[in-house]
Amino acid sequence: MERDLYFVAYDVCDQRRLHQAHKVVVSYATGGQKSAYECFLTEAERERLVDELSEALDLAKDRAHLVRLRRNCRVTCLGKAVPPQDPDFFFVGG
Repeated sequence: MERDLYFVAYDVCDQRRLHQAHKVVVSYATGGQKSAYECFLTEAERERLVDELSEALDLAKDRAHLVRLRRNCRVTCLGKAVPPQDPDFFFVGG
């Protein structure tokens, strides 16, 4: 099953929605921190993530970005950051 690497970031102005958005994104993420994550997703998983995030956010007040990164894109890591890893298998869920 082919997956693409997405950079997912969100900005939520309410603590309850922030917690919900975090819970949704972390369930798909392979790495990241605070409100920016790397997610290897199939098209179906991307659509499910968008649906779940849309339910968690107030779309009039909050924002989220899913950016598909090019295959073989160069990733620069600083500090404690580690390069995104595409593991052999995924567990999607919370």
